[in-house]
Amino acid sequence: MSRFGELLRAANNFKLLAAIRRSGGELSSVADLVDNMIDSPQMVDSVRRFRAVPGGAALLEGRYPPLQPDIERLIQLPEGSLGRVYAELIRRLNYDPEFFRPRPTSSEAQWLTQRVATTHDIHHVVAGFGTMPAGESGVLAITAAQLGFPAYVLLTTAAQLASFRFQTDRFEELSCAVAHGMAIGHQAQCLVAARWEEGWERPVSEWRQQLGISDPADGRPYGLV
Repeated sequence: MSRFGELLRAANNFKLLAAIRRSGGELSSVADLVDNMIDSPQMVDSVRRFRAVPGGAALLEGRYPPLQPDIERLIQLPEGSLGRVYAELIRRLNYDPEFFRPRPTSSEAQWLTQRVATTHDIHHVVAGFGTMPAGESGVLAITAAQLGFPAYVLLTTAAQLASFRFQTDRFEELSCAVAHGMAIGHQAQCLVAARWEEGWERPVSEWRQQLGISDPADGRPYGLV
């Protein structure tokens, strides 16, 4: 894209970040920011990084099907299993499990964007981050660290700057959550590349051990518990 086009994208990013802050993280505004970065140079680099992680290239080239969680089935799985804990989270928060925006997956950037969006709440479960602002920033920081996913890099950076400038009482918790997410991102296997759909019945603890998440956020002020 031309330099002028990138300037327009940057201006639109600022507008979208402001809308997200005003709305308290309204999902359609977040999805707009994500979509604004799909054809960016930063997304090209994110795809490159995903290709380099174990299993990433196979998922991309095979266009592994987008996540379609069956909450009614998952809630029946054994207590402590990934599927059961995920379904309980969706139910407890009264989320629509298909809240994510439908997107084509013909290009690698589109597929990766949709994979990140549809598996995001699973990352909350396996990494133990809560869904309040600090916990949300922490779990976004994992994908930002592992893939440089551009919208999440922008969101975590903007959240820290905003709290530092306008909500200093929240800055310590938020910055700790982001640092925790970054640490998990550097230590663990790539969460976006995990084939969650093939192991819903496995305990969350087993998934954490496999992925190398030795210090989940459960029990922290920004944790899921």
